[in-house]
Amino acid sequence: MPRVSVPSHLLLVLVVLGVAIPAFFGWQIQHAGTFTFWLLVVVPTLILALLGAIRAQRHGELRDWIKPRWGDATVGVLSGVVLVAAAYAFTRMVSPTGGAREAWLARIYMQIGGLADLRPHTTWLAAGIIVASMAEELVWRGLVTTVIAEQWGSRRAWVVSAVLYAVAHLPAAWSLADPSAGPNLLLPAGALGAGLVWGALVRLKGGSLVSAIIAHAFFDWCVVVMFRLWGNGL
Repeated sequence: MPRVSVPSHLLLVLVVLGVAIPAFFGWQIQHAGTFTFWLLVVVPTLILALLGAIRAQRHGELRDWIKPRWGDATVGVLSGVVLVAAAYAFTRMVSPTGGAREAWLARIYMQIGGLADLRPHTTWLAAGIIVASMAEELVWRGLVTTVIAEQWGSRRAWVVSAVLYAVAHLPAAWSLADPSAGPNLLLPAGALGAGLVWGALVRLKGGSLVSAIIAHAFFDWCVVVMFRLWGNGL
């Protein structure tokens, strides 16, 4: 059976839209704290990650993506700690307590759900964060970065990938908008900053995604469960 070849620019557009459109609906308020929210924001990326892994296997790249390197755990956790600290500082500056833009943070955590609702499902939540982190890294730091590098060189591929990662989160800014604060820019801004860090880790590790996956999962677990950026952990 002949393989279907998709032009690189079209593939990038399909990836961005494949994440952005479901996320736009998933982050709408009627899905706040529901299983539908998680389905819409996670499942499309899982599908894209599977397709990306199949493509990487055919091109002989998958092994390099998932091959552990010395120091992955240490670098991943330390990077995650730095990202959590940076996220805390950024949100305090951009959406300070008592300001109109505090609603941006409140709205994001309303969508994720309160800790009282999440605690009974801690095991599933932890597994979901790990799987989702792996999927996002396979898609953005794996598939997307590789496609960009193939066409336009690897030097800036990780930066362009981070920009596209932020663009895919941009429609959600309107789903999470607040009447007094306008479109919620925290999600795309966070995607850009974190995407640059995770992309740099992959470049530092010679294409291995392992340290970025660890950093990604550690960061998500912290801001979702351990050290919430809003609501005093309630």
